[in-house]
Amino acid sequence: MNWAMTQKDYSQRRACRLVGMAPRVCRYRSIRADDADIRRRLRELAGERRRFGYRRLHPLLTREGMRMNWKKLYRLYREEKLTVRKRGGRKRVLGTSAPMTIPQGPNQRWNLDFVSDALVDGRHFRILCVIDDFSRECLATVVDNSLSGERVARELDRIALSKGYPCLVVSDNGTELTSNALLA
Repeated sequence: MNWAMTQKDYSQRRACRLVGMAPRVCRYRSIRADDADIRRRLRELAGERRRFGYRRLHPLLTREGMRMNWKKLYRLYREEKLTVRKRGGRKRVLGTSAPMTIPQGPNQRWNLDFVSDALVDGRHFRILCVIDDFSRECLATVVDNSLSGERVARELDRIALSKGYPCLVVSDNGTELTSNALLA
């Protein structure tokens, strides 16, 4: 647009029309205040307190007499590229680091697994599968609408009467295995 006004001697209105821009846009002059002192102090505070984001720096600037809207502070904070690095998630406790041993005979380790599905009419049901890990024999399959901890304990005791108790029982962290009846 400036080229058309200087080289072709077009008026501002005609040059704006050629470009497809309103003359108001060309004539606009920003009235935004100079924020050099705020920017300088913001950089200093962010350098002193590296873990402080713009929300925690806002009260510090306000105490020093630099009152401003938090949205303006956020804009300045972003323009100065003062973002705080996000910390990693909390460290979770890992299970045993040793791999699980392979059973060497029957009745050494049983595996409990819960499966759920729904019927055509929308009713849900659950299946408890008890498997001997050595022989891959399915010791029991219990199907019911809901399997409580008492019911699981009762079924495990029933299997143990005929097969004997296992050395180890392995399961995922299902809610059925956290009840007091099963732990007893």
